[in-house]
Amino acid sequence: MAFKYARRMERIKASEIRELLKLTAKPEIISFAGGLPASELFPVNEMIEISKKVLEENGAQAMQYGQTEGFLPLREEITKRMKRGKADVLPEEILVTNGSQQGLDFSARLFINPGDTIVLEKPSYLGAISAFKAYEPNFVDIELEADGMNMEELEETLKTVENVKFIYVIPDFQNPTGKTWSVEKRKKLIELGNKYDVVIIEDNPYGELRFEGEFLPSIKHFDTEGRVVYLGTFSKILCPGYRLGWVAASPEIVNKYTLIKQGADLQASTISQMEVAMFLKDYDIEAHIEKIKEVYKRRRDLMIKVMREEFPEEVTYTYPEGGLFTWVTLPERINSRDLAVKALEKNVAFVPGGSFYANPGHENSMRLNYSAMQDDKIVEGMKRLAVVIKEALK
Repeated sequence: MAFKYARRMERIKASEIRELLKLTAKPEIISFAGGLPASELFPVNEMIEISKKVLEENGAQAMQYGQTEGFLPLREEITKRMKRGKADVLPEEILVTNGSQQGLDFSARLFINPGDTIVLEKPSYLGAISAFKAYEPNFVDIELEADGMNMEELEETLKTVENVKFIYVIPDFQNPTGKTWSVEKRKKLIELGNKYDVVIIEDNPYGELRFEGEFLPSIKHFDTEGRVVYLGTFSKILCPGYRLGWVAASPEIVNKYTLIKQGADLQASTISQMEVAMFLKDYDIEAHIEKIKEVYKRRRDLMIKVMREEFPEEVTYTYPEGGLFTWVTLPERINSRDLAVKALEKNVAFVPGGSFYANPGHENSMRLNYSAMQDDKIVEGMKRLAVVIKEALK
């Protein structure tokens, strides 16, 4: 039987990371593949108490429908979090979403018509590429330098390419490279957005996980015309299982996102929002984030140390100042998809770098996650991976 699917389904492929995670569920696999936070750091005991308290004090409300925009006390707490990035927003400028991934999908629904152009970093987050691709845009990817997009290349694109709908960026500890934009390039991005009248989507899941260096203001902080759409999440600073993220934008734009959410799922989970709001009110989230950062910094240092000692000299890697990932670049003759198969034979998993490019032709890189594995597994897994790389180089 030939079912008549929508044309967009031809563009939708299984997430390479999700497919890999099926394999990495095996206990013998040392996985550097997923962008997983460390589950042993989740505040399980605190949330047990909070869940009980929410149900005892406001059980009927917690189990009922709520506002599409989101639970107001949670949105008020989100405004406080955003002030850390020097972005002043009001609760009415926030929509609570089912994770920031939903914010990406809604962004595509809101802005993209078939044939429109989307500008993004090269490489970029594969979940965003997948979310956008379903709506049939063209992609122009701009070289990502050590301190952000190549601004000359970006301006030339905005000057010459028609119908650019938005620029998508991850300015802090970028997924997949771990790179961070400089303040100068953040300001320049706003300048170009204003000059060429283009929306900017700032995806910032990792900004609060800075281990060292100066805490930088968000791109939203420099927004002078209300053209920056900010996507945030509790997945990396609390836990991903609650599936709570948010969109922060000008009232006109956030109202459009709200209309889309009404048609998609009405609202984010009431009880999840109430529980997270109570955690933020009753517990010290800053102390919790400091604990996460301490563990992730140690694991980053350990991974970098083993790479420095074991990897061949022709293999390079980034040194992120925060976040969850480092990016490894191999000699051009090495295909990391083939390498991933060989690594799995040694019970080690990573995500091949080609998955993070909107346009094909870049296969000599890999993304490694250091946050989720225990220290001893990082050492053992990286040593195994070094052996695989050395064999491939022969």
